[in-house]
Amino acid sequence: MFPETPAAAAALTVATRFCSPALLNHSVRSYLWGSMYGATHGIAFDDELFYVSALLHDIGLTEAFDNHRLPFEEAGGRLTWAFGVAAGWPAERAARAAEIIVLHMRDDVSPAADPESHLLQVATSWEVVGRRPEEFPPDARTEMLARYPWLGFGAEVLACFEDQARRKPSSAAAASVVKKDMAGRVAVNPLESHPST
Repeated sequence: MFPETPAAAAALTVATRFCSPALLNHSVRSYLWGSMYGATHGIAFDDELFYVSALLHDIGLTEAFDNHRLPFEEAGGRLTWAFGVAAGWPAERAARAAEIIVLHMRDDVSPAADPESHLLQVATSWEVVGRRPEEFPPDARTEMLARYPWLGFGAEVLACFEDQARRKPSSAAAASVVKKDMAGRVAVNPLESHPST
């Protein structure tokens, strides 16, 4: 189910150590939703690269790695670059993981241009605000949330983004909160109100 490489195992260890249980489950679900979407749409992607990026994409929201100046995705991308190099990846591969994490908070990326960034954008926007619900059928939602429970993720991520918005008003997180009605979109997310949550 998950890539069995030293870097993948290390990413899970890091995410488990520093993420809250809700944020950890979100990161694992993001990998699984993205993989499911990729398989359904015939999108070829680098499984290890996508897994590591998914597991660490919100590490910049954690207390240990929050940066007082950089947007969380940029701080997390830089940390993931260091992680990748320390795991023995070439610097270019580590840079790709950092890029994927930064791009997940930017405008949509096409699967042809960057499959891993596209998959992380699709998966995280589904997780956070319920975007593209038609891609993720109710039975898959039930199974996913039974394996990796919600644990109040919607409220937690909204609080994190609101905190980012207060401290970093020019960030993508701030735009999500202020211009894109994140609170309203989180509230009506089908995963937020799923019977399993």
